[in-house]
Amino acid sequence: MARQKALLLTVVAMLAFAGNSLICRQALRHTGIDAASFTAVRIVSGAIVLALLVRGAAASPKAGAGSWTSALALFAYAAAFSFAYVGLTAATGALLLFGAVQATMIGVGLARGERIGLRKGAGLTIAALGLVALLLPGLAAPPWQSALLMLAAGVAWGGYSVRGRGAGDPTRVTAGNFARAVLPALALCAATAPWCSFDRDGVMWAVASGALTSGCGYVVWYAALKGLKATTAATVQLCVPVLATLGGIAFLHEPATARLLLSSVAVLGGIAIVLVDAP
Repeated sequence: MARQKALLLTVVAMLAFAGNSLICRQALRHTGIDAASFTAVRIVSGAIVLALLVRGAAASPKAGAGSWTSALALFAYAAAFSFAYVGLTAATGALLLFGAVQATMIGVGLARGERIGLRKGAGLTIAALGLVALLLPGLAAPPWQSALLMLAAGVAWGGYSVRGRGAGDPTRVTAGNFARAVLPALALCAATAPWCSFDRDGVMWAVASGALTSGCGYVVWYAALKGLKATTAATVQLCVPVLATLGGIAFLHEPATARLLLSSVAVLGGIAIVLVDAP
């Protein structure tokens, strides 16, 4: 029963993570909301939902309540994510994001003295070549500015994830980080006020991203992690770009180019080799 529960929670969490890409792309493509406003509404609504979830819950002395460093990393991820999706398809964005996330977390491990063998080295090389192939100039290449922003979002999220390990109760810590991230998100809106625009549909999509696929999605993921091994948890996230690709094709009518498909196989396959080989 515990294993089935963990599996169900994992499926829901992965759908939520893929949903973030689809929702952001949908909002920025088909509504009047701009990237800065989307980021602010997403973070504020996520902070409200998480605050309600932890309100009244008994907290242990080591529960933790987040930090400004993690909050700024969370904000950097959310802002770069939104601005990147102005020019990226849901599929390409998700592939770049999760490739950068896993590469960052693996890189931190190597910097901390984790050993890398021949098999891991081969996996990292394959994944790197996949990203290079995706970004090479050509008709099917994504805009380089948007691609760099999404890679930056992945680095920020990877750093946030590394900092979150062992930081206390993950839901309470995330609630604290979201609450702190509200300030820079509002500052971003103030700084870009002359270019800000939004409408009812755009705000509704941003609220859905913050309250459901971010706030509730993270809570479900943390619950799932209790029944998953670390390597399994890292590996299962590789399905998110696949889900985003399928969702982009089905709901946003985005094309699946040969370059994207081949790059996806290389990036996800290379990272999977590294993670499966991890202790």
